[in-house]
Amino acid sequence: MGENLGLNNHHHQQAINFIRFSRYKRLQSLKGVEQCFHDLEDSKLYDDTYTIDEVKEMINELMKSVHNEMDMELLNSSHTSTLLLAQLLTQAEKWHLKLNCDVSELENRELLEQIAAFEEKEMSISAGTGDSKLKLNPINQTGGAELLNNEIERLKAENRNLLTVVKKQEQAVSDSGKLNKSLMTQINDLNLATKSKGDSAVRDLEKQVAELQVDLQSKSKDSTMGDGELMSDLTSTKHELLRTRKELETASEELNLKFQQTSAYKNLKDMLTKKNEQIKILRKNLQQYEGDE
Repeated sequence: MGENLGLNNHHHQQAINFIRFSRYKRLQSLKGVEQCFHDLEDSKLYDDTYTIDEVKEMINELMKSVHNEMDMELLNSSHTSTLLLAQLLTQAEKWHLKLNCDVSELENRELLEQIAAFEEKEMSISAGTGDSKLKLNPINQTGGAELLNNEIERLKAENRNLLTVVKKQEQAVSDSGKLNKSLMTQINDLNLATKSKGDSAVRDLEKQVAELQVDLQSKSKDSTMGDGELMSDLTSTKHELLRTRKELETASEELNLKFQQTSAYKNLKDMLTKKNEQIKILRKNLQQYEGDE
């Protein structure tokens, strides 16, 4: 690892910031210790000669002063480190992670020397270049960072899969719509074909009536003797026309009924019903996926 702690750029900078803070607190502690000696010098060292007891007393007072100063600073350093650890654990808990602290590694001399080399290098760079920062290439991460990256990649892959499903469902909806239109066209064509046959028969009868009326008018000019017979024929023909129309309507209804009972019509109707249900389900799923995005 050498002078590189194996951190990415962001965590590398966080380590530098903590080292700078710790360095500042360490210098303040050293100044406090120095002040203890200065206080002793200003308050006690004003005579040329001292007895052994006086020297011992001054040394004891100095020791107490330094002890209190170091105890306060070390306690503050412990609390500061615990606070920093609590911040890291709180961030991990937000991602439902459980971090482990290997306290035994805190006495690892090799690792401590690596931290010392890292601090010396970073502080020398900061002192020499001011705003210059060491740029490290990201390396393979372990622990919580790796879990976070894996979760992000999993979510990205799931999102891509959902987009693929949405596109397939959109295509299925489009295909179902086209099939629905095709089935409706076939049904309409069958209805039109049935209706056209009946209309053709009615037109033929109407044509015959028109021909009889023309024939009647032609014959009425020649003789009035056959009017009764012709009128009877005309009346009979009109009745025949009405009867034929009724029969055609009845036949058309029967044909529609028989057609609806045929397997082809039932298959088309069942297929149309299933496709409509599939379209409803696909549209509902599509709206759900669009809402999730």
